[in-house]
Amino acid sequence: MQAVIAVQPGDADVLALAERPVPAPGPGEVLLRVRAAGVNRPDIMQRQGIAKPAAGMTDVLGLEACGDVVACGPGVPEALLGKRLMSLLPGGGYAPWCLARADHSFAVPDTLEDAAAGALPEGLFTVWHNLFELGGLRMGETVLIHGGAGGIGTLAIQMARAAGARVIATAGRPDRLPALREMGASEAICYRDTDFVAACLDYTRGQGVDVVLDMVGGDYVGRNLQTLAFGGRHVSLSFLQGSSVTIDLLTLMQKQLSLHSSTMRPQTDAEKARMAAAIARHVLPLVADGRIRPRVRETLPLAQAARAHRLLEGGEVFGKIVLLPL
Repeated sequence: MQAVIAVQPGDADVLALAERPVPAPGPGEVLLRVRAAGVNRPDIMQRQGIAKPAAGMTDVLGLEACGDVVACGPGVPEALLGKRLMSLLPGGGYAPWCLARADHSFAVPDTLEDAAAGALPEGLFTVWHNLFELGGLRMGETVLIHGGAGGIGTLAIQMARAAGARVIATAGRPDRLPALREMGASEAICYRDTDFVAACLDYTRGQGVDVVLDMVGGDYVGRNLQTLAFGGRHVSLSFLQGSSVTIDLLTLMQKQLSLHSSTMRPQTDAEKARMAAAIARHVLPLVADGRIRPRVRETLPLAQAARAHRLLEGGEVFGKIVLLPL
């Protein structure tokens, strides 16, 4: 099969189609004929050589996909054959066929088209674990979500709102704010022309927010801490402005704040299976009835993976980009 790899660390031009064997499913795995595969920032980090696949894993990019089960490995019920699944992957999604663990997969609701299903798994796992498990967001609390127009941000807004939380979301362009409010944000802020710290404190009448979901890093972290209420939780997902930060420990101690962070790829198979079971119980019914829906900005053929990466790196993508197989 023709699959997308990074021939060496570098910019988007290092992505190329390469011959790879169609993989055979091992214990607990299924082979998917891919219908659609989401493009994510961890894919860019892998291409750049910052994040690498675990030993023994495929060098084919792609951390999520929607596809039809065409083969089952040992221990997987053959009743799954022919089923349309959406799956979190350790890699391999940028290809016509890929392997997925059955217990990291979900049956695709009939209400969800292929492109949307391919854009959903990585975000579901990331938001569930970081916002609700690490961040402990609860009904009636207020959350500040940075990068509200991104694939994770758009999903986090909807999931937080569905959980009964109040959402403040930031974006870099004022024309995107109405759409963020339509998704469920109570307040939407353009960070280029508004001080989000002052806006958050004003919205909460000086109390501050309970949770911050941050993708920016750098000097944002110190500013985020200023927005947090007593007992607030700060969760870092990425660091677009740098991973080295300076924080005031006195602020943490006086306000009893906590800092959390995670990445999904190094999590154990058992831990991902545990998350998948929780997501299936608490979130998938909301996906099935349309209350949670990924925003797909564009679909591109697999051969245009480099263009997909350039678009995502350019910061102009509102939602997700999805690749379709050859």
